[in-house]
Amino acid sequence: MSDTRPREPQRGSRTAGSRSGVDPARLAALDVMKAVRVDGAYTNLVLPSVLRQHGLSGRDAAFVTELVSGTIRRRGTYDAILAACVDRPLSKVEAKVLDALRLGTHQLLSMRVPVHAAISTTVDLVRAKVSSGAGGFANAVLRQVARQELAEWIRRVAPDPRLAPTRFASIAFSHPRWIVDELRSAVGAGELLELLAADNEPPRVTLVARPGRSSRDELPGEPTAYSPYGVVLDGGDPGQIPAVAEGRAGVQDEGSQLVAAALAAAPVEGPDRRWLDLCAGPGGKSALLAALAAGRGARLVAAERQEHRARLVQRALGDAPGVTGIVTSDGTAPPFAAATFDRVLVDAPCTGLGALRRRPEARWRRRADDLLSLVLLQRRLLSAALDLTRPGGVVLYATCSPVLSETRGVVSSVLETRDDVRLEDVRGLLPAVPDCGGPMEGTVQLWPHRHGTDAMFLGLLRRTG
Repeated sequence: MSDTRPREPQRGSRTAGSRSGVDPARLAALDVMKAVRVDGAYTNLVLPSVLRQHGLSGRDAAFVTELVSGTIRRRGTYDAILAACVDRPLSKVEAKVLDALRLGTHQLLSMRVPVHAAISTTVDLVRAKVSSGAGGFANAVLRQVARQELAEWIRRVAPDPRLAPTRFASIAFSHPRWIVDELRSAVGAGELLELLAADNEPPRVTLVARPGRSSRDELPGEPTAYSPYGVVLDGGDPGQIPAVAEGRAGVQDEGSQLVAAALAAAPVEGPDRRWLDLCAGPGGKSALLAALAAGRGARLVAAERQEHRARLVQRALGDAPGVTGIVTSDGTAPPFAAATFDRVLVDAPCTGLGALRRRPEARWRRRADDLLSLVLLQRRLLSAALDLTRPGGVVLYATCSPVLSETRGVVSSVLETRDDVRLEDVRGLLPAVPDCGGPMEGTVQLWPHRHGTDAMFLGLLRRTG
């Protein structure tokens, strides 16, 4: 099997970092790590601006992207390894030194970077950003890390999986224990490790052609397996593709494309003119839904509670046909008359544990305590969506999470409180997708390790009363 891990970045970039003796790619990576840690930034959102600031593109940019994203994904494993190499608790190590050590560990254990380059560039980085003494400390620690391969380290620092399966999975696959438990409940013990491993793989860049505005024939890459609108990008910057730059196509995971496709494919009784995306930010699903609606003479309203996310929706939709308007409003108390819409999407706020591949920091930010408040919000959003749907219309409830309390639990609880709603089979709307049965009869659960998508849940409800 060929080794596809990123290589050492190109040399010769003339930036402030390179003039001071610090490799600019590693300096950029450390800046991203700080933004994620201190400012609560999202890796994928802060990376472009940091790369521009350091004048990095092409292979250098790809190196930084993998270095940062991979380090954050595998932080739990690397911290266990570093703890075995450091003579004090990691909490006593200065934060930016620890960030640099994590970056160095990822290069040593998971990237095609020669040992001497991984250590020397990390030591230079620590000396420049902290002190000469801290650089000596980093040198000693990373030399210990380099003595063993990743698999050997895991055998050393993780417990016997037969005696402590959750703790083993947490360390070996770098997921907090509570997430391991939730994912085991959702996918089953037999597939758990395969799912955890998939969460640590860099996601493919997938594009979506918005019908009526572009076709996937004009997009570079291989057609997606299940969505009729997607392609998997071969490489390069998607922003340089004309259809993407003009807003006629976009970057969107195949699972999200299937959510919009399923809602559009659901049969409705009576007119089919008014569609609503109740939780529209950041706007990817709205853009695809608007294109599908326009092709049928229908119109979409996009609603989003947070103003900055509503602006992202506006940017995603642009001047697309098929849009009635973008409304900034609370989805639990929307400013629309009851029984107004024929189709409603509730892409509910959730833990996001289905997108750990592309949001590497999410696993370290979410807490088990978040679940209760999210579930209560999801129930209210789904109930509000059903109230807005006319009899004969449909609501698609979707989450980018396979956690049972956010999927089966929410749908079951809402069904128990209403006699004017029934759950319908959404699987028949996605006939090309194999092995996608969800935790309730008729629902769909997509998986990274089975389908190569985010772990999207889909449940289709029809308003009957």
